Amino acid sequence: MAGTVDQIAIAGEEPERTISRSDSGSGEDSLDCLFSRLPLTPSLSPRKRTTSQSKSEPPLLRTSKRTIYTAGRPPWYTESGTPFKEAFVIGLCGGSSSGKTTVANKIIEALDVPWVVLLSMDSFYKVLNKEEQELAAKNEYNFDHPDAFDFDLIIHTLRKLKKGKSVKVPVYDFTTHSRRKDWKTVYGANVVIFEGILAFANKELLKLLDMKVFVDTDSDIRLVRRLKRDISERGRDIVGVIKQYNKFVKPAFEQYIEPTVQLSDIVVPRGGENFVALDLIVQHVHSQLEKREITVRAALASAHQGQPLPDKLSVLESTPQVRGMHTIIRNKDTSRDEFIFYSKRLMRLLIEHALSFLPLKPVTVETPQEALYEGKRFDGKRITGVSILRAGETMEQALTAVCKDIRLGKILIQTNHDTGEPELHYLRLPKDISEDYVILMDSTVSTGAAAMMAVRVLLDHDVQEDKIFLLSLLMAEMGVHSVAYAFPKVNIITTAVDKKVNDEFHIIPGIGNFGDRYFGTDAPSDWYESDEVMDY
Repeated sequence: MAGTVDQIAIAGEEPERTISRSDSGSGEDSLDCLFSRLPLTPSLSPRKRTTSQSKSEPPLLRTSKRTIYTAGRPPWYTESGTPFKEAFVIGLCGGSSSGKTTVANKIIEALDVPWVVLLSMDSFYKVLNKEEQELAAKNEYNFDHPDAFDFDLIIHTLRKLKKGKSVKVPVYDFTTHSRRKDWKTVYGANVVIFEGILAFANKELLKLLDMKVFVDTDSDIRLVRRLKRDISERGRDIVGVIKQYNKFVKPAFEQYIEPTVQLSDIVVPRGGENFVALDLIVQHVHSQLEKREITVRAALASAHQGQPLPDKLSVLESTPQVRGMHTIIRNKDTSRDEFIFYSKRLMRLLIEHALSFLPLKPVTVETPQEALYEGKRFDGKRITGVSILRAGETMEQALTAVCKDIRLGKILIQTNHDTGEPELHYLRLPKDISEDYVILMDSTVSTGAAAMMAVRVLLDHDVQEDKIFLLSLLMAEMGVHSVAYAFPKVNIITTAVDKKVNDEFHIIPGIGNFGDRYFGTDAPSDWYESDEVMDY
């Protein structure tokens, strides 16, 4: 839409620059009403918000007994594993306290789509030196000038988010005028809403915005809102706030912000109260998302037939013991107790086998007899295990039994019963996973759709492809080919490979529904992920 749509003033009116007090809203936003209630000194009540707000929340519903993930992120990549669609980025610009965040939150609520990221420009204020810190403490530093923002970091972060990558966003503390040590990790955007006073002030930044919205609010209302916010939430006094407004905020708006209204696709007078504007924005975003939909599983089912198994596949040697354990767990009459016992034995063997593919370096140690022994040691920073919930979680015990103090992560992937596609619902990965060798665990792999999504998530978090080890008790040839074709450097390790997958995408002869047999639950169920519905 950017650059191709004429600017629109919503609700059939030109965006007004001045509004009389009687028209500017009754009640809370009235100048007379608000000024009379403003404290002259900072409030002693707890501050509502003292840090920048950038967030990415997976949709969920919490009850007293469980957390239910209500919507998932569909595939954002093709059957070749490459990203197919970029996130749709909405830029929200407007003066300080114009209601940008309110508009953003109402757009998110009205969109009703999963995995929306709200990125605030407030997070990207530059780190101040000692002299600038002193000026800020005296309200003498201009936070509304373009030089106050780290545009290089903004562009880098937004570009990665648009491509579907994981990013780290700084958290800015308004009370100390500094960045906090802990940055926030943001990932998985279908839609990114970027809001800030200077959201349209950089040419490179404008190129990343698919839709540009200017929130137009009367200057008197913006001043009153700013007074309320800075006094009650940021611990400042009224004299300092007004001084800063007259010296920096108002001139910056007139010089840098107001002129950028000409760059916008849509002008929204009255901010979050303009439901006509919000509806138009939401309709356009929905139409753009529909154009970006893609199906992956159907393509996987018809691909790679008759191809030789890839070199990156390693199958545990089918010794009489391994064959015997497969006989027990594949038998439909095997009791749950025996199924769990022999599954765990196979998992332990599989993990031990997989560890032999990790890089090792020679090392010499001295024995208690004061003799030297030429041995081997892991040649890497660390190993992290990631399970695809819930059935992949059953392999964690075997992994922790042989890898001391290993870090664990989890990815929840469910099947959408309407589309048949896997959807990402939740993930929790350890910090700095990009530096690790990752053992990705799932009980079975049928079409490879869930495994591919999990691998794509790891790659989006900058894990190196050749450092990913996909482990599964049982795989179908289709799933092996799908993963190897999309990600040829991923190491694929299993105890057995079956040749066929039926029309319901179950492995034949297979093992049945591993999750249900292991946990003693009945399938199918909308509460569980793909492994409970079918063997992926």
